[in-house]
Order: sequence, then C-alpha cells, then structure tokens
Amino acid sequence: MTDVTLFFREFARTRRDTGAIAPSSPLLARALTRYVVPSAARPRAVLEVGPGTGAVTKHIAASLGRLDTLDLVEANPRFAALLARTYRHEERLRLLTGLVQEHELGSYDTIVCGLPFANFDAATAQDIFDRLIGALRPGGTLSFFAYAGVPPLRRAFTRGAARERTLAVQAVVGRTLRDHAFRTETVLGNLPPARVHHLAPLGSTAYIG
Repeated sequence: MTDVTLFFREFARTRRDTGAIAPSSPLLARALTRYVVPSAARPRAVLEVGPGTGAVTKHIAASLGRLDTLDLVEANPRFAALLARTYRHEERLRLLTGLVQEHELGSYDTIVCGLPFANFDAATAQDIFDRLIGALRPGGTLSFFAYAGVPPLRRAFTRGAARERTLAVQAVVGRTLRDHAFRTETVLGNLPPARVHHLAPLGSTAYIG
C-alpha cells in the first residue's frame, strides 16, 4: 500500500482525527519546516506532532545534523507503523505513539504540528497549544497550518452546539496567534491552499522580522 493510498483510506475511516484531506504538498512541507535550520553551534532537538504518513517528516529528516534529534508523536497506529518501518534505521529519530497529551515532552528548538485544531474542542486545543509552546526552548519556534478559507465557512454552515464549539475553538486559535505568532504565510500550492503560522514563546524575538 502506498503512502497516499494509506492516507486516503485513513481519512475515510477516521476523518475527524486525520483532519487533513490530502498529504501535505512539498510547498506546504517547506513552509512548515522553514525554521528547522542547521546549526553548527550545538545539536538541535526537533518535534513533529501528527506526522501522518511522513510527507513533512522527510523534509525534517533531510535537514538533521549528525547530533540532532527528531521526536515524532503520532496517534494513528497505522500511520505510526508506516513511520516505524520507514525510519527503522534512523537512530536520531524517536517515535512516540498515542496522543501528544499522553506524553511527557522534552524541550525543543523547533516544533512542527500537523494536528487538526479545528476538529478539537476548545479545551483540547488550548491544552495542546500550552504543551507545545511550553516545550519550546528560548528562541524556539512552533509552526502549524490551517486550511485557508475554512474558518469562515465553518462559522457560516454550522448551527447550534456545533457552531458554539466552532466559535470556541476558533477563539483559542485566535488568542494563540495574537499572543505568539510572528509570521504567517499562505501556501497556494497545496490541496486545499493553507496558511502556515509560525509562533514563538512570549518575549522571544529570535526569529521575528
């Protein structure tokens, strides 16, 4: 089974958990990994949450130095099995299965997140953002994406409790961007187009500008 076939099978089977409707394009992967930058000064620690079939992982792995490390956290057991097979000989990589909330995270220079925050309730989204931002080292960055144009569509076409849930989680994302975002870029070469948000801990100016 190819990576793409597995992705679409899992999307059909667990649409709410998978979130993305197609694997990340190379352009989206490059935007998400923009701050996975080489450093000759010291080893880097990188975390990817929700790697799926590894469309972004391969971009991260290609940039790793000899002493750098990459942690992957993947909740879908079939995706995790694929990643384990793909990177079975990669000693710099550690695979953690299950929800990111179930793991004690280390500290990281760069975090790349592919989780579908729009599919979560507000409390879960806030908890995950707090955990990831809290795991950043000084000067570190967190990058995640959302599909362009989807938030207003969700507000327009949901009603009742679903609408209240949508508004609550969008408020969490909005507050997080207001407090931590230093750059947002639109990636048109993806299905569908996406916006990549780059975040930093409060008071960090290492990458701003």
